[in-house]
Amino acid sequence: MTTDGIPDTIALIAGNGLYPGEFARAARQAGVRHLIAAAFVDETDPVIADLVDEIEWLRVGQLGKMIRFFKKEEAANAVMVGQIAPKNLFDLRPDLRLLRMLSRVKVRNAESLFAAIAGELEKDRITLLPATSFLEDHLPAAGHIAGPRLTGRQEEDAAYGFAIAKEVSRLDIGQTVVVKKGTVLAVEAFEGTNEAILRGGKLGKGDAMVVKVSKPNQDFRFDVPVVGPTTIDIAVEAGVRAIVVEARSTIMLGREELFRRCQEKKVSLVARE
Repeated sequence: MTTDGIPDTIALIAGNGLYPGEFARAARQAGVRHLIAAAFVDETDPVIADLVDEIEWLRVGQLGKMIRFFKKEEAANAVMVGQIAPKNLFDLRPDLRLLRMLSRVKVRNAESLFAAIAGELEKDRITLLPATSFLEDHLPAAGHIAGPRLTGRQEEDAAYGFAIAKEVSRLDIGQTVVVKKGTVLAVEAFEGTNEAILRGGKLGKGDAMVVKVSKPNQDFRFDVPVVGPTTIDIAVEAGVRAIVVEARSTIMLGREELFRRCQEKKVSLVARE
């Protein structure tokens, strides 16, 4: 640790999208001296190699190799940043350490699997940090963020969708719903947020709303809700006119481009308590 409590070394478990890069830049700015990354073939953006000091490319499922890499680099802290595509989770090729871990996990949802991985890291004295570390200014306060302001009808859908999404997330099904005029069009499950948006938007035939929330008692070490420029592109493709996220619990990535696309594409982005 540095004198101000910032870890000297942090290991990134780097999934896809902008998240790993934004975290790396924020960690550097905060004073982290040594960054390493476990990156995944066909998932992680290769740009991460330019933002860290050491990188190890892995196949999804190589838990033992990842932990050995972290120990070699003397990383006592790690962070999960970015998702793994569901298709790659189905194509999982677990090593011996992951197989042993999976044999002890009875309920295999995202939270139980990530918690089990955190437990494996702890066995080797590697602490999993909150995925929001150094990104506090990326968590929006409640209110209008970008794009057109919600209409009265949309405000009603936002309240309805928020309540439904919270209940669905409590059941650990997903964290996103698509609604229109008081009707649930789609609920996110294993397919992921983008596919749920496309499915719901198609049913809505325009003017649908996406609501994305954190889980009750969200473990901010993993599975933190995220929105970014790609979310807006998917929304436009699906005919979604508004996106509602949970205030102070959703990470906004690529913020300048995110706000620009909301304005240009006329997609409302709002944070709700």
